[in-house]
Amino acid sequence: MSGGPGLESLVDQTISVITNDGRNIVGVLKGFDQATNIILDESHERVFSTKEGVQQLVLGLYIIRGDNISIVGELDEEIDSSVDWSEKRAHPLKPVIH
Repeated sequence: MSGGPGLESLVDQTISVITNDGRNIVGVLKGFDQATNIILDESHERVFSTKEGVQQLVLGLYIIRGDNISIVGELDEEIDSSVDWSEKRAHPLKPVIH
């Protein structure tokens, strides 16, 4: 596989992706291509709200187009699993404007 810089080291690891429209998708990186289209498995979207806790919508196997990706980051699973997401409140991210 070739593609985005540094993604090779993240294959089969849990990552967090912020899309250009402000979505936060977490899953296991299974693959990517030269256009940085990525394939996530066991994925879910975290929907943030100021009124209620974070909702986690199950997506399963999911493909994100490279031109819709704003940020890709490695996720520390131990720290992430210790967070009580139902208690967290936050404003949803606004779309990225280029």
